[in-house]
Amino acid sequence: MKYTHRQFIDEFPNDAACLAKIMELRCGKEPVCAKCGKVSQFTPIQGRRAYACSCGHHVYPCAGTVFEKSSTSLQLWFHAMYLMTSTRNGVSAKELERQLGVTYKTAWRMGHEIRKLMAERNKLNGPMSGHVEVDETYVGGKAHGKGRGPRAGGKTIVLGMLQRGGHVKGQIVPDVKRHTLRPIIRENVQEGSTISTDELRSYAVLPSHGYEHGSVNHSAGQYVNGRFHVNGMENFWKHLKGGIRSTHIHVSRKYLQNYVEEFGFRYNNRKEAGAMFYRMLSHLAQRQTEVG
Repeated sequence: MKYTHRQFIDEFPNDAACLAKIMELRCGKEPVCAKCGKVSQFTPIQGRRAYACSCGHHVYPCAGTVFEKSSTSLQLWFHAMYLMTSTRNGVSAKELERQLGVTYKTAWRMGHEIRKLMAERNKLNGPMSGHVEVDETYVGGKAHGKGRGPRAGGKTIVLGMLQRGGHVKGQIVPDVKRHTLRPIIRENVQEGSTISTDELRSYAVLPSHGYEHGSVNHSAGQYVNGRFHVNGMENFWKHLKGGIRSTHIHVSRKYLQNYVEEFGFRYNNRKEAGAMFYRMLSHLAQRQTEVG
């Protein structure tokens, strides 16, 4: 079920509503005061992102979050998070600037801080198993250039792993050599899993590491070899590149990993798109803090 913009505005019309939600996520619906040890009805402190217990103890629910040192209103932060989780290709810094009414510098920083939260959320997904598609792609740079090295048209290499029916992970790599790809795959894919790849020779060692391996030869026009193919990863790459071109126009190599994480987050939560915004918020509570 889609979480609409109208629902968002009704639920979070101002900073007070946003702060109350952060307090609930980080401290629970019935927080216990660290000073007096009692369940307390904490009262908002006027003009501060804080609450006070009846015993006089203060709680700062934004401490340790992306909001802690930001002078931008919580409602604008929430709105930016909503926009980045409710659109298929995300939103550019220019679009955040326009919709939020902030400076471009502020919009750019907000976007990247939210992408960091998405990356942290992605890391909560465990190792892949079952049937996993592994593929590499080249992003950015110029159209010319051949080969599969870091100088191929000035492009950046991204290794992708997709568990069929599960989540996806993308990681920038310096090259596609065997000694580079092998430890990444072993770290992220459980031994005994089945792996589909293309014809890249670096993948030929996978059976010696406990994987069932099958490949397709794209150079020969082969895209399916029985149950072995990398069509899922290819579709993800198509969406990633198309989204970057249409929304962000250009992404530098320095920040590309952030965008890979952003598109990965939306893919990993695609089956419950309406809950995507709330999953982003709930990540703020991953490190539970004592009320105090």
